[in-house]
Amino acid sequence: MPDPTVPPTPPVALDALLARADLGLRRIAGPADPAVVVHWAHTSEMADPYPYLLGGELLLSAGVHIPDGAGAGYFDAYVSRIVAAGGAALGFGVAPVHDTVPGALVEACEMHGLPLLEVPPRTTFSAVARALWQLMAQARTAELRRVTEAQQSLATAAARPDPVPAVLQQLARRLGGRAVLYGPEGTPIAGAGPDPGAEARTALAKLVEVVRPSGPSGQEPSDARPSSASDTVAGVRLVAHALGNGEGFVLGSAAPQRDAGDHTIASVAAVLLSLLTGERRGGSGADRSSALVRLLLGAAPAEVAPLLGGDRWRVVCGRPDGRAAPDPVAASALGAALGSSLVDVAGEVVRVLVPDGRTVERVPGWTLGVSAAAAPRDWPAADAQASRALARARATRTPLLRHGDRPALTDLVPPHDADAHARALLAPIERSPALVDTLRTWLSLHGSWDRTAVALDVHRNTVRQRIARCAALLDTDLDDPDVRMELWFALRRT
Repeated sequence: MPDPTVPPTPPVALDALLARADLGLRRIAGPADPAVVVHWAHTSEMADPYPYLLGGELLLSAGVHIPDGAGAGYFDAYVSRIVAAGGAALGFGVAPVHDTVPGALVEACEMHGLPLLEVPPRTTFSAVARALWQLMAQARTAELRRVTEAQQSLATAAARPDPVPAVLQQLARRLGGRAVLYGPEGTPIAGAGPDPGAEARTALAKLVEVVRPSGPSGQEPSDARPSSASDTVAGVRLVAHALGNGEGFVLGSAAPQRDAGDHTIASVAAVLLSLLTGERRGGSGADRSSALVRLLLGAAPAEVAPLLGGDRWRVVCGRPDGRAAPDPVAASALGAALGSSLVDVAGEVVRVLVPDGRTVERVPGWTLGVSAAAAPRDWPAADAQASRALARARATRTPLLRHGDRPALTDLVPPHDADAHARALLAPIERSPALVDTLRTWLSLHGSWDRTAVALDVHRNTVRQRIARCAALLDTDLDDPDVRMELWFALRRT
């Protein structure tokens, strides 16, 4: 858990504050250590500020609390209490009470190793505090930019042909150290970055056992172990993250330093590796690759379907709410929500193959059309069902619409005769897909011009013109219910 006494903004190096020419601060005692950082500024004129400090402060004082004739004992006690409270530095204002910094205070700060800054008369304590917060805001912006760039580079690495080594290499570069993926048995299976040394390697392997879901004995339940652990050995910061796929994989890192955003960057890498190792462990990625190769070499869909993990599937067609066309990231998110990685972006529509045993529920921000469960040989028909269901869902503003599974009157007519009749009836318009689609959608929406225009994403006048053209080519009255029923019967066969 984060320390509640540490602010969410990155600390500022004391040297950065001293470098502000507008403040005119000057270090007159204490170590000139570039590693000294300040978390915040606090003004106090208490003789004992200890109860009011959290640690990491630049304590500002004008010396009002110093009694007349104070000796070395007073200043020694004062400085020792600041150091005991974890104060980072002391800023002493030389106005309006004192003309110079007391020599005994300088000696006490030098003895206790507390940086002492002289604040000139023209610089107010408020100006020092404001400058500190400005530097913190700049550091926070820079840190957010670094984390964002790292997240983007990790996501790009995960999309490469060999994603696990690519993610580890990118993580090692961003952390400035070593990144290692440990397998379920606790042995390193991939790594990137410079070797941190034998001592750090051994310590990291032991740290991995702390978070690995199944320890060497195999007796301890995974929920009894922490998800991450850290340690420092030989000046190297070690961190281990248990991957969330339940397979026993662990991500370890070893870096010479630990910046504020490193935990977020490592967490993103852990999530990506959880997905990648979970997929590889189950073999689904290799199976999909085999299925694709076999299809390209001429195999029938029914022959490769078992490689995908099921015999019957549903086709889900989805469009994002609003006018923006779906991008690959949004399509992948939809597939993840539906529990399938078989996703295809086709223009403004995303198509997802979902196993029959998995329930398809509505997804916020999407309009979905769902087909009936179908065997591989019937997937093209299922695709048409899902497409029609999506068109009706968009026209009726329904988040999810499923194709009906109940038998229809078409089942009473032999398929060969029904197909022949449909081809003959629709022959005058079969060479114009736009007319066929418009007529199908218009009939499915009971002749509504407005809802058909919405479903097809065209102007209502375009719908009227197309329907009029269909009536002319078919030489029939589309206001006749019997004609509409017969045309709908034919369109269902195409």
